[in-house]
Amino acid sequence: IVEGYRPGCIGDIASLHARFYAANWGFGSYFEKKVATELADFTGALPAVGKALWLAVERDRVLASLAIDGNESGKAGVAHLRWFIVDDSLRGTGIGRQLMTNAMQFVDAHYAETYLWTFKGLDAARHLYQSFGFHLAQASEGDQWGTKVTEQRFVRRRAD
Repeated sequence: IVEGYRPGCIGDIASLHARFYAANWGFGSYFEKKVATELADFTGALPAVGKALWLAVERDRVLASLAIDGNESGKAGVAHLRWFIVDDSLRGTGIGRQLMTNAMQFVDAHYAETYLWTFKGLDAARHLYQSFGFHLAQASEGDQWGTKVTEQRFVRRRAD
């Protein structure tokens, strides 16, 4: 696991998201473009105080990622966990837990609260989030990704 931008990471991360969500949820080009565009803007700002990106890299290919986008919500003391994805070849190896551990150590040092958006049906991810203290704060149905899903907002507050 390495921290920070690496050449090719934007394309690799967008591709991981696009392939997984197309195969499992029917998401299309709108979703892939959104991931790539927002991730490119984010990485263009690195290094930056309150922002971090961790990558699991093998043979110069990103196979897993997780980012903390601090203060992008405009609310001081709040961080957004984004672009968490693990390639199928690494599922069950503990890489996801390692990425989450790094991220939670980072947010605990910088933020009082962290949130993430996901949706109902991603049970392995939900279990991992809950094991790190996230709880479901909001849920609503939507079809902005081209498939109807129940979007969920999870929140974690730092233990003081």
